[in-house]
Amino acid sequence: MKKFLVMVVGFVFGLTTFASAATYNFGDYKSSTLATKAWDALKQGDVEAVLAYTNKCAELYAAQAKKMQSGLQAYPNGPKEEIFGFWALNDVATCYFIQGEAYRRADMKDQAKAAFKKVMEEFTYGQAWDPNGWFWKPAEAAKEKLAMIDSGNTLDFGDHTSSFLAGQAWKALDKNETAAVVAYTDKVLELYADKAKEMQGSLKEYPWQSREEIFKYWALNDVGTALYIRGEAFRKAGQLKEAKQAYERLVNEFSYAQCWDPQGWFWKPAEPAQQALAELGKV
Repeated sequence: MKKFLVMVVGFVFGLTTFASAATYNFGDYKSSTLATKAWDALKQGDVEAVLAYTNKCAELYAAQAKKMQSGLQAYPNGPKEEIFGFWALNDVATCYFIQGEAYRRADMKDQAKAAFKKVMEEFTYGQAWDPNGWFWKPAEAAKEKLAMIDSGNTLDFGDHTSSFLAGQAWKALDKNETAAVVAYTDKVLELYADKAKEMQGSLKEYPWQSREEIFKYWALNDVGTALYIRGEAFRKAGQLKEAKQAYERLVNEFSYAQCWDPQGWFWKPAEPAQQALAELGKV
């Protein structure tokens, strides 16, 4: 009888495990596919799905990723295709970062720290591709997340995209949280100011042909917007000298930035910044 019960329990456990695994569609099982599915699950706040996809990526590709990592002493650079050549390292590092972020958002701090440390210590030179056209470094982002956890900082840099950070800065401005505005806009400038200057330098007038054409200047638009938000935050806080500095940098360096209004149009941050500078006068 005892043997029969053990068999039944084992059979039920097997069915449960199968059902759980069958819940998730791993697609073609490529590392890039699993990382993409993990990102989507993170956006939906589905921690279990994040773990399913990231653990599957690690299960299949961590050994290859470690082999790639062991052959490096610095971040690969050069042509995009050359960096993509380290696909396993890039995707496994990205997946562990996603895993850490999912745990962090679920307030599972110990698990989050373990995942972030794994990125930093075992998959240091992995790089993640941003659809906007650049690579970012999960190990560096993981280091920031660890610092946030240890300090109790509640700032959320999300996926570190310029649009997300600018959105966070807007929210902080609405709440009159000047320090948070500064933190978010500092991060936008740190990550995207160089790209924004490159885009600004390629223009002789505001892009206007179509919404899609304007969105191509994403870094310029978000950096210009961030500086406008920064100026507004300082002005509301009575820090007029700092407000003037933010407005001036926007007008002098990123004048062709445009900001999308969810109601369906673009506006030009440099224009209200110039008006604000006129009102501030010789502050």
